[in-house]
Amino acid sequence: MAMEQIKMPQLGESVTEGTISKWLVSVGDKVNKYDPLAEVMTDKVNAEVPSSFTGVIKELIADEGDTFAVGEIICTIEIEGGIAEEPSASGSEQKETSSDAEVAVQVDQGNKARYSPAVLKISQEHGIDLTQVSGTGAGGRITRKDLLRIIESGNIPTTSQKVEAQKEPASAPSAKQDVGKPVSTPAPAVDVPLAAGDIEIPVTGIRKAIAANMLRSKHEAPHAWTMVEVDATNLVEYRNSLKDEFKKKEGFNLTFFAFFVKAVAQALKEFPQINSMWAGDKIIQKKDINISIAVATDDALFVPVIKNADEKTIKGIAREISELAVKVRTGKLKSDDMQGGTFTVNNTGSFGSVQSMGIINYPQAAILQVESIVKRPVVMNNGMIAVRDMVNLCMSLDHRVLDGLVSGRFLQRVKEILENTSKSTTSIY
Repeated sequence: MAMEQIKMPQLGESVTEGTISKWLVSVGDKVNKYDPLAEVMTDKVNAEVPSSFTGVIKELIADEGDTFAVGEIICTIEIEGGIAEEPSASGSEQKETSSDAEVAVQVDQGNKARYSPAVLKISQEHGIDLTQVSGTGAGGRITRKDLLRIIESGNIPTTSQKVEAQKEPASAPSAKQDVGKPVSTPAPAVDVPLAAGDIEIPVTGIRKAIAANMLRSKHEAPHAWTMVEVDATNLVEYRNSLKDEFKKKEGFNLTFFAFFVKAVAQALKEFPQINSMWAGDKIIQKKDINISIAVATDDALFVPVIKNADEKTIKGIAREISELAVKVRTGKLKSDDMQGGTFTVNNTGSFGSVQSMGIINYPQAAILQVESIVKRPVVMNNGMIAVRDMVNLCMSLDHRVLDGLVSGRFLQRVKEILENTSKSTTSIY
């Protein structure tokens, strides 16, 4: 008999940790290779962790609601002989080779500490000397949260000072935690007085993940904001003339949003600088145009991706928007559906917003908010006043990557495409 470990898998680009939302097995259960063991959520996706081998569950090291760094042990399985493979999820492989690597900062042959890619990236961008930081992770591991706390405090460590990461209060470790489980460290409580009738709502794991990602974006990316008005009258008339027949023929809705996504994809092809990401000492201009779209449920926000949107028709984009929305709301969204986004378009107009400033979907360089189409009196070129269908496009941009000139030209191009959308100029097929 041999004992093997299941570790927190890498579930997406730049993902450094995951939260166990639900165990699908119990101690003593027999599992087969590839059987799902647990549901895990990150700031990007919900996914199942599969077993890499056949055996019997011996210990669940993580509790439901616990957050673990990628590579940390979450459970152990007893197998009969053979050599087990490293666990993976959605094709992502874990490359750690020793149990020590899962609970502590590793040291290679040159006695140089090894850190996660996220920790290295943040430290380089903010000039943090990692040798002067004490982490709160298992075995003293430095986590991304440790660095964010230091950055927020403004007390960046230099080679001449030792900065202790500010630990969050935690309860005493249980016997299970004593054998290698990281102690759960919830955020410091804020003293808010409760009055009669007030309700305390626990913060869910996915809400914590959303909060962490938004905080990181605001901490690291200097946001700038700009807006243009678009006369969508011709687009509205064209879409409304097609929607009933389209729904009857295709079985899904032809939404205004599909036209906006297509216009953005076309403009990104003409202004590839917008389709970029900040990478510390360089800017990565992405070749593929993959549009992330925000899809909300009652208590969470997901950002699935329309891959190669510039190569798709308006009909194809409308189909993907419909399919991705259904996946989100039925809990069937996969890790692959969330990967590779290069620019985000958010349909804030769906709930009546007319002007908003979005937080950039890190590490992308910009996000575009498509507001409500509303009828407004407009002064035309001939000086006459007419009632037109108007929409605001609001763009937040990372000023490290983009400047106002290229961003303004990009928005003007999106505006031009939309204002010239009509039956005579635009095909949905």
